[in-house]
Amino acid sequence: MKFLTITLIVHSPHPVTGEVKSTQDRFREVIGNAVLAEELGFDGFGVGERHERPFISSAPPVVLSHLAALTSRIRLFTAVTTLSLLDPVRAYEDYATLDHLSGGRLELIVGKGNGSAQRDLFQVTTDDQWDRNAEGYELFRRIWREPKVTAQPRFRPELQDAEVWPRPYQNPVRVWHGSATSRESVDLAARYGDPLFSANVSNPIEPYAELVRHYRERWEHYGHDPALATVGAGTAGYYAARTSQQALAAYRPVFEGQLAFQKQLGVEPVFATLEDFVERSSALVGSPQQVIEKVHRYHEQFGHTVLHLHADAGGLTEAQHREALELFQSDIAPVLRKEIPDPPWAWGPVGVAAAGPAAPAHA
Repeated sequence: MKFLTITLIVHSPHPVTGEVKSTQDRFREVIGNAVLAEELGFDGFGVGERHERPFISSAPPVVLSHLAALTSRIRLFTAVTTLSLLDPVRAYEDYATLDHLSGGRLELIVGKGNGSAQRDLFQVTTDDQWDRNAEGYELFRRIWREPKVTAQPRFRPELQDAEVWPRPYQNPVRVWHGSATSRESVDLAARYGDPLFSANVSNPIEPYAELVRHYRERWEHYGHDPALATVGAGTAGYYAARTSQQALAAYRPVFEGQLAFQKQLGVEPVFATLEDFVERSSALVGSPQQVIEKVHRYHEQFGHTVLHLHADAGGLTEAQHREALELFQSDIAPVLRKEIPDPPWAWGPVGVAAAGPAAPAHA
């Protein structure tokens, strides 16, 4: 099994103290968390894309390019690239450049995105968002693979023998499809034989497990080898300590602060108590053995081979956050790596670029 840490770069008051960091300090925190993830042995680091409050993750190619210069091994994920809002030609240019700068460490998770404010910002409607996502992906996919592209898309100007530069390093880049609530993204992933990443954050396991089952059914429907269907899954929170009592005591103020913030926004909480959150959500809060057992319970439903944890402290102290990640790598990850298989492909650059290997940006 492989492990990522992911941030959506939420920029909101601290759930316990109410402190608000400056924008620059928040970005510095993200940079520090990425460097820490590589230092501790995580396999990937992801940056989300949102174009509305309370997020400042509107430019993931910029953030990930900076991280490429500060790291050398860890794979760099988007989580997710909102193709329904983007020009696929421009998105290709950004990410092909980033892939070269990182030495082929880029992995994309694409999706339609959430949030009415960002739809309004880009003049995208709920009626056409799924069509924009599918069209954007299909065109993005062709540009990555074909030296010249002719196409007449609905949502951007037509292309006539268009050459888009730079040509790729990874040939092609691996693209995952983010899945939260809808079958459209699941079907798109299955149709093209791409891996699926389940959000698995807001609700109990059942709706996510149903979408994963649908993915595997559609995967076979489209004629792909069932053994190659690949699933990743998120978690709603993480904090491990030597005992469950220690873990719950440390995490309780974090959960209560997050609960208060949801209520302030007028959001009805799905999990009203910490105990319910730990029992029925995907949150991994407890002793190392409890975390291992819960990942296995989810694996029985998902068959996932990649797992993400939150990169941010999210209300924990910096010391608590680091200690919990260190405990994950010392006591939890080795067991899960042994007992749950890796994805059915090499964890590294995909294909070979015609120009030969690229050096990481910091080299």
